[in-house]
Amino acid sequence: MGQGLTASKEYQLMVDAMFYTTFMVTTSKFPGNTYLLFAPPAVVLLVLSGMSMESSYGPGAHSIKGIPTHGGRYVLYNVYGNHFEVSRKYLPPVRPAGRGAFGIVCAALNSETCEKVAIKKIGNAFDNRIDAERTLREIKLLCHMDHENVIAIKDIIRPPQRENFNDVYIVYELVDTDLHQIIRSDQQLTDDHCRYFLYQILRGLKYVHLANVLHRGLKPSNLLLNANCNLKIGDFGLASTTSETDFMTECIVTCWYLAPELLQNCSEYTAAVDIWSVGCILGEMMTRQPIFPGRDYVHQLGLITELIGSPDDSSRGFLRSDNSRRYVRQLPQYPRQNFSVRFPNMSPGAVDLLEKMLIFDPHRRITVDEALCHPYLAPLHDINEEPVCPRPFSFDFEQPSFTEENIKELIYRESVKYNPDPIH
Repeated sequence: MGQGLTASKEYQLMVDAMFYTTFMVTTSKFPGNTYLLFAPPAVVLLVLSGMSMESSYGPGAHSIKGIPTHGGRYVLYNVYGNHFEVSRKYLPPVRPAGRGAFGIVCAALNSETCEKVAIKKIGNAFDNRIDAERTLREIKLLCHMDHENVIAIKDIIRPPQRENFNDVYIVYELVDTDLHQIIRSDQQLTDDHCRYFLYQILRGLKYVHLANVLHRGLKPSNLLLNANCNLKIGDFGLASTTSETDFMTECIVTCWYLAPELLQNCSEYTAAVDIWSVGCILGEMMTRQPIFPGRDYVHQLGLITELIGSPDDSSRGFLRSDNSRRYVRQLPQYPRQNFSVRFPNMSPGAVDLLEKMLIFDPHRRITVDEALCHPYLAPLHDINEEPVCPRPFSFDFEQPSFTEENIKELIYRESVKYNPDPIH
């Protein structure tokens, strides 16, 4: 052990060194979607968003001109043909970093804190109740949490006008990439890399679960990474503290990482749904391919039973619905595969932990605390380095009677907490 270093910190230094060595060998060229380790964050983000180096850093790359608005208190940019209006403390150049169904993300510098940040614009955030609730839920949750392995909100940009705003701008700490991009890249992933990433996922998840929160949407693209291999859990828009019967109607996401009980739309489920997702992610890190790439929920259940075997009567006991039990019973019958044969490149310890995560019956699935204590994570596990959430999170702000306008008012109040002075 190095002086003053815990086991996990010393292990991180070793993993960092391996990543840096690989970077020196594999990044002499800059192909699209390549993970540029130890490159400046702006470069990494631009390349990972699918933009070529020429288009990102060619003529005019830094010339996105802002127009002062609202008496100079805000600056309006044109990003991907969309208005992007931020308070003046975020200095130019405001660089595009990515876009998707969630909105647009730009990288910028906070002049007050000198921090590099990522600003996400959620356009027309109040067009429907579900999207509005997801936005408010993520804001409330991330403002409540404070953990190294959970993405941090730095600011909610206060709208110029209280009554007349439809877009929400959330400011996060800036990260370099996500686990999905790493898995897709040519970046070498050793057993030590996967172990370290897995440990951080579980470390963050322990904190989240002790806050009385279920993530429900864990997948590689929601696991954010910096060049030093630090991992942060993001996207809490689907999180819940109790079982919700409307999960499947609310959840428009890939089913590849959903636990069997969610695929069966069980009205009651536990933190075990997140452990199943972590198992899927562990298998994908090791194989570089999704292990259950289902086309739909029916196909997904078929792929699951092909690997872990068809559940017997006792394993189906958690299914409260007669229809669900009948449906699972009628699925094609498969024996459980030998995981060591199915995953030949995984170490025995990783295989054993994976088997304990991918259990059909959630009551028999390993818990986050048990997983952290598993021998595979022994080089990293230190209970004194695994902080817990001091108080549970409450979802009391979610009221069935709330309209989009009510939710808008709550988000405005959150922005005022960060910016009590309207000048900002």
